[in-house]
Amino acid sequence: MPEKIKETVAVFCGSKAGNDPSFLEDAAVLGRLLALNGFDIVYGGSEKGIMGAVANNAMANGAFVIGVIPEVLLAWEQQHTGLSELIVSTDMHDRKKTIFQMGFAGIILPGGFGTLDELFEMLTWNQLSIHNKKIFILNTNGFYDHLIAHFEMMSRKGFLYDAPSDRISVHANPESLIEEMVRG
Repeated sequence: MPEKIKETVAVFCGSKAGNDPSFLEDAAVLGRLLALNGFDIVYGGSEKGIMGAVANNAMANGAFVIGVIPEVLLAWEQQHTGLSELIVSTDMHDRKKTIFQMGFAGIILPGGFGTLDELFEMLTWNQLSIHNKKIFILNTNGFYDHLIAHFEMMSRKGFLYDAPSDRISVHANPESLIEEMVRG
């Protein structure tokens, strides 16, 4: 096993599980592999869905897991009460900014509108050179295939400054994602 890295990675994903069991399975594997490779996690703070699967499996394998949840979602998303640390933010924008600032890179798993909002803001900040953090997409069972194809079309039509692959690393499974993160 590689030397412990002890860096914190930002994880963005759904507070719902979705209707494909592989979403939760890959989230659990990712959480475990992040922890076993020395990464800590900062994420949206829910105990439910994909968020809960990542957090629980990371903590079960020794990671320090920080949740960031806005006041408005404390009851609705049912914050995780067993985290290493829980930060309550004032609003959704502050939550997103806090999570991404705390991570050296961002990982996107399946999710809904909130997850896409987080992905697009990270990409925009990256394109504008506000940061230069690597963005990883875990494309479980092709969940993001259409979006990735749209990124390519945006590039072909002249709306992007560089190739999407310059900013985004897409992986079909958690193992290959972790291998790239460990390689740096």
